[in-house]
Amino acid sequence: MGSLDEGPLNLDLEIGMKTGCCMELAFEHQPETLAIQDAVKLLLQGLHEDVNREGIKKTPFRVAKALREGTRGYKLKVKEFVQSALFPEAGLDEGVGQAGGVGGLVVVRDLDHYSYCESCLLPFHVRCHIGYVPSGQRVLGLSKFSRVTDVFAKRLQEPQRLADDICSALQHWVKPSGVAVVLQCSHIHFPSLDVESLNDNGFVKLLVSSGSGVFEDERSDLWGEFMSFLKFKGVKTQADGSVKEWCPSLRSKLLLEEDQEMVSAVVSILRSLGEDPSRKELIATPARFLKWMMNFQNVNLEMKLNGFNSVKANGQIREKKMHCELNLQFWSMCEHHLLPFYGVVHVGYFCDEGSNLNPIASSLVKSIVHFYGFKLQVQERMTRQIAEKLSPLVGGDVIVVAEAGHTCMISRGIEKFGSSTATIAVLGQFCNDSSARAAFLDKIHTTTALKADSAP
Repeated sequence: MGSLDEGPLNLDLEIGMKTGCCMELAFEHQPETLAIQDAVKLLLQGLHEDVNREGIKKTPFRVAKALREGTRGYKLKVKEFVQSALFPEAGLDEGVGQAGGVGGLVVVRDLDHYSYCESCLLPFHVRCHIGYVPSGQRVLGLSKFSRVTDVFAKRLQEPQRLADDICSALQHWVKPSGVAVVLQCSHIHFPSLDVESLNDNGFVKLLVSSGSGVFEDERSDLWGEFMSFLKFKGVKTQADGSVKEWCPSLRSKLLLEEDQEMVSAVVSILRSLGEDPSRKELIATPARFLKWMMNFQNVNLEMKLNGFNSVKANGQIREKKMHCELNLQFWSMCEHHLLPFYGVVHVGYFCDEGSNLNPIASSLVKSIVHFYGFKLQVQERMTRQIAEKLSPLVGGDVIVVAEAGHTCMISRGIEKFGSSTATIAVLGQFCNDSSARAAFLDKIHTTTALKADSAP
């Protein structure tokens, strides 16, 4: 099979591709796609989901498409991107200086990519910075640095190997005097089912580097100049020595009893992506992935309502006062792609002054957010469900805002880095009182601004 196009697989999805006189199967009919779909159906059933439910009926195909597109690097070749993009560029006369195609440092910064972690199969964000010193009076077209990075990022990876792969490939095919690569990598944490543990930082961050040729010695002046160009952009060039395990799954205990059918399903996915499940780095990957998945079983978790029922106010109501619970962290999993989304929920409600109704406990609100987060979800539904559950507990007037980042926005064809989604649900007085909504949204803004000012 020839290498896949770098863009989305839309053509593959609609028609087969002709190779000589043979017709290659359309994407949805290829054995690898079908095998992944079968495996995903089994995983969904293991989560006690109805695979025929409207929201997830097409999930197996969407997951197969995302995974195969996200690991297309196995079928891409650096040579095909580089050979046609080496351009002649004269340097300065010998002894005069360094510039252009002879000795002039070139730095390409802030190349955003994603890769799939080989330890847990979750996507992680990569911001790549590359420096090289051209030789032979030729330079590489700038867009090809991102193409070369993509060849290796679109595989099951770990950060140091990814940096080394990019560096080695550029050194081999471009033949410069040297290549330097720095990667800023961010991996989502594994959340705990314990409500109190949801305040953990959202990401593990790691800085890795690799150098060849004149950049082999990271203590050299040239390496220092390269790092200076990164500092200009605000890149923190000091590695965090406290990160001992890159993938959070390596720090958590595996399930005592694993469903062997589900394990076999993940092994089948690895094999369908072109990987060797017996590779030592992948042997425990199915178990780690399942540990993540089992957080989102469709079961009735205890919500710790602490005896709360719908409330009835007694006595003369004198004034309504707004109470807020802001920045409640949540984790969830998109039911369309089986990829995590995460963020914060803000809750506002009115409490009648002069009645027997007191503000509800913060832990209760956290428990409700926690309960509806740990499911296969869509953000709009989760926001509505939280509001509907809180409404009878607070007298009916409630507003809920959820803000989230979705890994399905970065780890599929669109690759929209840095985007976030906000959803809102309003009940009772908040439906018709625009000033109440504005006051609540202003509280969110004020709190967020204060947190940003106090951040180091």
